[in-house]
Amino acid sequence: MAKSYFVIGTDTNVGKTYIASGLVQHFVNAGYKTTGMKPIASGCELNQQGELLNEDVVKLCNASNVQAPLDLINPYHFIPAIAPHLAAEQAKIVMQSEVIKLAYSRLSAMAEVVIVEGAGGFFVPINASETLADLAQALNIPIILVVGMRLGCMNHALLTVEAIKARGLTLAGWVANQIDPNMPMFNENLDSLQQRIAAPCLSVVRWQGAVTFNQNI
Repeated sequence: MAKSYFVIGTDTNVGKTYIASGLVQHFVNAGYKTTGMKPIASGCELNQQGELLNEDVVKLCNASNVQAPLDLINPYHFIPAIAPHLAAEQAKIVMQSEVIKLAYSRLSAMAEVVIVEGAGGFFVPINASETLADLAQALNIPIILVVGMRLGCMNHALLTVEAIKARGLTLAGWVANQIDPNMPMFNENLDSLQQRIAAPCLSVVRWQGAVTFNQNI
């Protein structure tokens, strides 16, 4: 078995790392050599070894059962907790999708399953001419969309689904992640999304609840 998924979100702070780590753990529990990958991370801190580390990267590594070099798991890392392309500009670095694609290929040779976590939403810039959507096309692996369930999520989710289709990419499924504990009419919104998104709903994660996936992945 060789599988990879690109986890993207409808926005920032919708629980991509929580879901991506859950996916890594899902495949580890199923007996596969699995690693997480976060190509781009801002808000990093220096560890005792002098490496720039982001807490999301740490969570993915902790869930993985494959030991891989940090520069493959997280090729681009920045200290300021700002939009990655702005952090890159401050660091005078031009992020390139080809660099990320090469790192992904090397990880794929080490693991049976690679779970790639994006940064922000689908059209977050990575340089002057490319966005995360371009990176998704370069990697050309199925996408899992994390929908942050809160007021306004319907529009964000459906626009992102349309954008994925327009790029000719495969939406393998989506996850409803309740990020607002007081979201009104949660079940009704969930039903509306299920009616409008052709891809399967792989998991419904209640506020601070456990992540479990059905057998569609």
